[in-house]
Amino acid sequence: MYQVKQPRSFAISVLEFNDLSLLPLLYGEHNSNISYLEKTLQVHIADRGNTLSISGDATDVALAEHIIQSLWDRVSHQKKPVMIAPDDIDAMIRFTNPDPTSDSSDGGKKKSMPDNDQPVAMLRTSPAIDDKNAIHTKRRSLSPRTKNQAAYVDALRTKEMVYGVGPAGTGKTYLAVAVGVEMYEKGIIERLIFCRPAVEAGEKLGFLPGDMREKIDPYLRPIYDSLNDFLGADRVEKMLERGEIEIAPLAFMRGRTLSHAYVVLDEAQNTTSTQMKMFLSRMGENSRMIITGDPSQTDLVSGEVSGLKESMSILHDIEEIAFIKFENADVVRHKLVGKILNAYDAKKTK
Repeated sequence: MYQVKQPRSFAISVLEFNDLSLLPLLYGEHNSNISYLEKTLQVHIADRGNTLSISGDATDVALAEHIIQSLWDRVSHQKKPVMIAPDDIDAMIRFTNPDPTSDSSDGGKKKSMPDNDQPVAMLRTSPAIDDKNAIHTKRRSLSPRTKNQAAYVDALRTKEMVYGVGPAGTGKTYLAVAVGVEMYEKGIIERLIFCRPAVEAGEKLGFLPGDMREKIDPYLRPIYDSLNDFLGADRVEKMLERGEIEIAPLAFMRGRTLSHAYVVLDEAQNTTSTQMKMFLSRMGENSRMIITGDPSQTDLVSGEVSGLKESMSILHDIEEIAFIKFENADVVRHKLVGKILNAYDAKKTK
């Protein structure tokens, strides 16, 4: 069927910035961020001191303008200098959708000069990217980079139990740790508890060398790394000594009631049906429970039912529980990781 293509309209937009000292953070080293935007959005960007001139297709120009303004707002409102990276630009593109009826961001003075009086299409940012989604701890702050991540952060703050499931690299554990630290520093909860099923050792760790902590640390290292990012290694060590942080194999949760705590079960796809039921029933007064995992990556013995999959099918109608499903597009590691996962998924469907 023959379709008539709509003509592309040309536009130019000029952005002015009032603080020259912050421009290197926005532009990137050797204008790397500007070059990345040009390549990604297929626009031309010329910098002249404190101004940027963006030219190209009207829709692309509007998108580039919106992203630059939003990133400028982030740079100019941070207490500590924050260097913008290509990953931040990619995240902004994911959140932004064309909408000719809404207003654009107002970060800085703007002069639009569309060709032939064609209006530059304005952009609408999903409510998910609102500042309320940013996570702030004493050591560092971060913002969700995809809409699913934003929905996940919102659920972590508002729901007593949250399931975060999907591929590795989507931020399930890292964001859960970040929100947990934020809640601890605000006094919402009194302690942080993290556990994983040590399935590789069958949860029988006696044959491994070292004391109990040395035996289980290899299975829980990713959690330590995340906590160190938000609290610092010294503070994590002191909180472990005081019992304000507990990191242990899932088997250690048996017989306990976890009250006034933020409890994360990581790698939940490796729990059995019995283990998952045991964990869920540990929930106590004023506690939050977060269950993360990738249902496609279970290490259980062949034929054994994954407690993660089973519990999701059983509990999916309970209103107080949030279920956030991440996709390959939410992978925030190297771009190649997302492509690799897509290739594997395509192989499965053949």
